[in-house]
Amino acid sequence: MQPFFSIYRHNLARLAVAIPAVRIAEPVFNAERTIALARRAAAEGAILVLFPELGISAYSNDDLFQQSTLLDAVEQALLTIAAAANDINALLLVGAPLRHEGRLFNCAVAIYRGQIIGVTPKSYLPNYREFYEKRHFAAARDAIGDTIQLAGQNVPFGTDVIYDVTTLPGLAVHVEICEDLWTPLPPSTFAALAGATVLCNLSASNITIGKADYRRALCMNQSARTLAAYLYSAAGPGESTTDLAWDGHALICENGELLAESQRFCDEEQIIFADVDLERLLQERARQTSFSDSIGDYRSHVRHMRRIPLAITLPVVTDLRRSVARFPFVPNDPATRDERCYEAYNIQMHGLMQRMRSAGVEKVVIGVSGGLDSTQALIVAARTMDRLGLPRQNVLAYTMPGFATSSQTRRNAHALMTALGVSAHEIDIRPSALQMLRDLGHPAGEGAAVYDVTFENVQAGERTSHLFRLANYHNAIVVGTGDLSELALGWCTYGVGDQMAHYNVNASVPKTLIQHLIRYVIRSGELGDEANRVLESILATEISPELVPASSSDDKPAQRTEEIIGPYALQDFNLYYITRYGFRPGKVAFLAMHAWGNADVGAWPEGLPANERRAYDLPTILHWLRVFLFRFFQISQFKRSAMPNGPKVGSGGSLSPRGDWRAPSDARATVWLAELDRVVAEVGDTLEKKHWDVRNA
Repeated sequence: MQPFFSIYRHNLARLAVAIPAVRIAEPVFNAERTIALARRAAAEGAILVLFPELGISAYSNDDLFQQSTLLDAVEQALLTIAAAANDINALLLVGAPLRHEGRLFNCAVAIYRGQIIGVTPKSYLPNYREFYEKRHFAAARDAIGDTIQLAGQNVPFGTDVIYDVTTLPGLAVHVEICEDLWTPLPPSTFAALAGATVLCNLSASNITIGKADYRRALCMNQSARTLAAYLYSAAGPGESTTDLAWDGHALICENGELLAESQRFCDEEQIIFADVDLERLLQERARQTSFSDSIGDYRSHVRHMRRIPLAITLPVVTDLRRSVARFPFVPNDPATRDERCYEAYNIQMHGLMQRMRSAGVEKVVIGVSGGLDSTQALIVAARTMDRLGLPRQNVLAYTMPGFATSSQTRRNAHALMTALGVSAHEIDIRPSALQMLRDLGHPAGEGAAVYDVTFENVQAGERTSHLFRLANYHNAIVVGTGDLSELALGWCTYGVGDQMAHYNVNASVPKTLIQHLIRYVIRSGELGDEANRVLESILATEISPELVPASSSDDKPAQRTEEIIGPYALQDFNLYYITRYGFRPGKVAFLAMHAWGNADVGAWPEGLPANERRAYDLPTILHWLRVFLFRFFQISQFKRSAMPNGPKVGSGGSLSPRGDWRAPSDARATVWLAELDRVVAEVGDTLEKKHWDVRNA
């Protein structure tokens, strides 16, 4: 088994696209450059290296392709590459013109460990504008047989070949050539339906203004439609510029995302790398029923695909060539983040607008604590009134101080209600909470300092009970404020508590995103300077349920939420990868280690305070992951099973039992915790060693 710190342990595959220098009609030189780049790529842990179309001869040979001398030299160069590849631990995909059945084919040749193991001919030959490929080549459909003789042996020949890497589950490779991607039904589409997860395109592709954007869009779109990785190479330095130019464009995409891209118009040879997540692709395919339906619809196209087993020896690779966002719910790019915030607010507002219309009400009741969640919900409620043409006074906002409410959060709550122009009220819940405690015979009802879960939940219940009765009294609905992160961890009071509302606008918004939604409002300036000052104060306030009185008189909360259930930054990370992709705990910890192991590396969302730009070492990551697994899988599903309605906001999903997450309330976390225990046992002895360079901030 691969060690925990290796990417291959976690079903990641390092793939490479190489752009070598070429010389026209000089196969010996071109073979030398191919071998050199293949060695470089393999030395860095890549197990697949893709080269450009017709790279052994060069693409721009025109009628030189009709010269037997050149074609003989190409075949000899392939033998040279194959021999050299005997000690290169990677599948090489190189481009060459090959004679077969009395015609010439534009081919992709697969080579591994000294053997030519397969040949894929080009399906679609462009013969328009600057392209005249039909002058020289036959198309794949014109081939009669399904093998070709090379190096004295019969080799699989056709567009139906998939290279199945048996040593790395999920790695299945298909090849197409340049124009094949530009067609309505690329051959790679059928290969993906047949199980190929990595689609490779050997291209030459001259450059014209705007063409690179189109190429990039094509590759990203094909990877998204096929739920696959898509690798693309284009000819670089050395091709003829008689009438054309070449930019050496290389791309690696995964399910619609661009993972790596070459420098265009570079004078030097290049290799780009990316670590493709095969498990993520397989998980997506398993979830998308329409993908399975397409397999059934095109069964006749995919059932006869030939699979060539390939036992590639997997290297141990401990660096990660892949960006892992610390905040998967929050884009790092400021423009993209603002666009997402705009969409989130409108989703929340439109959800609440429709619920009010359906319920036939013009007022809402909301509890305002002075914390992040109720602030976000209050802003949504106020804006919803604006959109409905109703006065903001129709938002009946109540702050309800209890036994541990700090003066700061109370001030923030009143200042926020005033700044937004809603109907502001205060109800002291302590008298009714004391009465409830006395009715229960609880010692705190008689003044004893017994601060147990009953003491806490009596306060949460009193607040919610007041809100529902206020809604009855004013012909309104209660707007919930609890967020996705709290629901995931069960950090909410069930029933008549903050878990319940008539409609919860925050139900699928994680805590890490709520902070940026509020910052987005501040940047917009739409609420004015006074409101912005209040929002800044709320953002700077430590997260606490404020249910247990502090033992000191410094007005600091006795409860610090993140000391109990973990940093929301880490727990939102765990939530995303476990619910969105179903990853094992070990893989989630591995990704978190790369995302959070060093506070000095990588982008941080704009506006994130310096004190939140921290690192977490692997023991800390594993500790809080254990807390997440137990709370999420074992003790909190019953709360989610009875959660109120609320709009799904992000593609990261929701936990609604009517939507993205349907789970039994009686499940146990045993298998997840056992898997985590195995990881801890494996890496425990290495945590104090420099096996992994992880630094605390």
